[in-house]
Amino acid sequence: MNAKRRSIWEWFPVTFLTALFCCVLWGSAPAAIKVAYRLFQIGPEDTASRIVLAGCRFTITGVMTILIGSALERRILIPKRSSWSRIGILGLIQTSGQYFFFFMAMAHLSGVRGSIINACGNFITILFAVYIFRFEKMTLRKMAGCLIGLCGVILIVGAGQSLLSGGAVTLSGEGAMVMADVFIAIGACLTKLFSREEDPVTLCGYQFAAGGLVLLVTGLIMGGRLVFYSSSCLAVLLYLSFVSTGAYTLWSILLKYNPVSRVSVLGFFNPVLGVLISAAVLGEAGEAFSVTTAVSLLLVSAGVVIVNLPNRSRA
Repeated sequence: MNAKRRSIWEWFPVTFLTALFCCVLWGSAPAAIKVAYRLFQIGPEDTASRIVLAGCRFTITGVMTILIGSALERRILIPKRSSWSRIGILGLIQTSGQYFFFFMAMAHLSGVRGSIINACGNFITILFAVYIFRFEKMTLRKMAGCLIGLCGVILIVGAGQSLLSGGAVTLSGEGAMVMADVFIAIGACLTKLFSREEDPVTLCGYQFAAGGLVLLVTGLIMGGRLVFYSSSCLAVLLYLSFVSTGAYTLWSILLKYNPVSRVSVLGFFNPVLGVLISAAVLGEAGEAFSVTTAVSLLLVSAGVVIVNLPNRSRA
């Protein structure tokens, strides 16, 4: 009997390069959002227009995800009737809640600081999964990884050069990003719970669209607007929409064909690439290559690797 033919997605070079591409997309999001603010001429205090931008992004993201998922599955992705309430809950938490605070934070933070603090969501998710949702048990390794990673976040927000250079901690900046991380953690745990009854791509595509529409309508009611001053405005909006669609779809494929630990451990590239892309695109090289940032990034990345390492007994 012939051995079962392995999928190309199981070949480690393909897994590694695809995961790296996903991390490039996710890592570019903070810089792309700040570029969008500049192109659309949205000031730090223009909350309504910021919400409209987030709403447009995720409404388009949801449509993209549903279309691409339908093409991959060779069928139209339609949720079960019982899943609509779950889609509504996820849309409010994982998209509306998370990105209300994320977009607020990126109006007040540098791309470098935003990228590192955003990685805090990895460690908050572990704590929620262990102590609230009871999906898994806390181990010494996970606890050590969380503490190491959180030390890196604390370092970047309140110590060393980041503090001396005038980067004081604010509720609308660092505080908003931490709140976004809390919503990331709740959303990730709910997605794991709800995916037992519904295809995760279907669930994600529709919750993106639902949450995006909530943000869009809310922003418009508040008086926000988007003015397309040039074709670059449309380009950056479509790119931001593709970031979530492309990265999520490819990451889901990798998880389908590979052990979760093999894929998840590569997530340490997210903050690293976020810092490098912000340095290149936003001109934040001075902050990106400071000693404080380097040590903070090392601690956060190490924490992500440690919490995602497989247990020896399972390996």
